[in-house]
Amino acid sequence: MKILSYKDAGYASFVRRLQRRAIPEDSVKDIVSDIISQVAKKGDNALIELTHRFDGAKLTKKGLFISEKEFAEAANSVSEGTREAVRRSLKNIHAFAKRSMRKDWSAKNAEGAVVGERFTPFDRVGVYVPGGKAPLVSTALMTAGFAQAAGVPEIFAATPCGPDGKVNPALLYALSQAGVTEAIKVGGAQAIAAMALGTKLVKPVDRIFGPGNSFVVEAKRQLVGAVSIDLLPGPSEILILADASANAAYIAADILAQAEHGGDSAVGFVTPSKALLNKVKVEIEKQAKKLSREKIIRDVLRTGTFLLLVKSMEEGIEIANGFAPEHISLVVEDEDTVLPQIRTAGAIYLGADSPVAVGDFLAGPSHTLPTGGGGKSFSGLRADQFQRRTSIVKMDKKAVAKSLSVIEEFARLEGLDAHGASTSIRLKR
Repeated sequence: MKILSYKDAGYASFVRRLQRRAIPEDSVKDIVSDIISQVAKKGDNALIELTHRFDGAKLTKKGLFISEKEFAEAANSVSEGTREAVRRSLKNIHAFAKRSMRKDWSAKNAEGAVVGERFTPFDRVGVYVPGGKAPLVSTALMTAGFAQAAGVPEIFAATPCGPDGKVNPALLYALSQAGVTEAIKVGGAQAIAAMALGTKLVKPVDRIFGPGNSFVVEAKRQLVGAVSIDLLPGPSEILILADASANAAYIAADILAQAEHGGDSAVGFVTPSKALLNKVKVEIEKQAKKLSREKIIRDVLRTGTFLLLVKSMEEGIEIANGFAPEHISLVVEDEDTVLPQIRTAGAIYLGADSPVAVGDFLAGPSHTLPTGGGGKSFSGLRADQFQRRTSIVKMDKKAVAKSLSVIEEFARLEGLDAHGASTSIRLKR
């Protein structure tokens, strides 16, 4: 772990580096560009070749898609506990999504024209669900489940298979319950390229949703324009901002839970309390020994975890907003004062009894959130991102008459006399 105090020589430069994390390495850019090119040129054959290279699976064109039989077998094999967990999570997701969707509206403007907006679901969306070290069943629900709530008729999913060509049954069950209509056993940048560009077998989608590793994120970045995307959610992050009132054991548990994601996960703890920081260090070591993924956790503790002792809570807030974490856990006595000052986090967890895990699995908001500092510009995945937004204008003669002088003035200023004429003609007998 990187442990620094505001008194240390390297403290200021480290804090500055926290604010610029989303720039991809050139090697990642080049690899992804090559993968996209292969998919564009060779289509389904590229998907088969790349899946064999990266995942060790020997798929055929017929085997690229998850079959109805595989979905049925998965549904029959999952436990009642899994069914109940999926049901309860989806119930909260749908309730949250329904409240956040935008609704049609109309009103009259100053000239009497009826203006408004209409919101309709996309026809076909793609959701990416990472596989790799763990089957992210919850991610299937927190992407496809929002599309389902928004009424998207075609929900296409992409998730990597194992070397045996199979996908985890619980993940398949979650995809089916979240309304997925088609799914392929392909992951990585090649899956994003297939959804964006299409192949002979894969019909392209209108918009792509979901998190992934640095290659998936870079593929989404490079394909913007060919397809619309939700945001650029990469490796998972947490920042815990706490004062002396916090429980060290709880904080250590949240740090370890985040480190459990593995890979390039970023884990930060910021406090003005030296005593709390020291207690958290001890608790991390004590709790880590009891966990099944200890090796993965210790890798992240070594390479992606930092503990900062700040001079004041005000300085901690400034660091938090600069870091713009995917998740922030805020454990402070003066919550009502500190909360309004946190502006850039993807999701905020308030108080000692609000573990990020409840947001990962059950609470209702999507856990697909901006990472790498993206919280300064992006919000997390929302139900209204699955809706097309269309403006509507309707005028009568009276509204045209009231509007004419302004339209003609703009037409004169911009040298577009046909614009003015297209309006005035409607008032001529």
